[in-house]
Amino acid sequence: MKPLTGKELGKLLENNGWLLARITGSHHVYVKMGRVERLSVPVHGSKQLKPGLQAFLLKTAGIEEQ
Repeated sequence: MKPLTGKELGKLLENNGWLLARITGSHHVYVKMGRVERLSVPVHGSKQLKPGLQAFLLKTAGIEEQ
């Protein structure tokens, strides 16, 4: 999958049923009904997420990398 920014990943999560629970500083925290996990996505303007963090967040969210 191509590198994503925090904003792009947030939109992808919302399209897959995750809800923005709160914003703490530059981190957006997403939750999903029926799931225990919370995802903290750093949103730093147009800066891309590091590959390892992006892969971890997508795997935890249950989104397949394309």
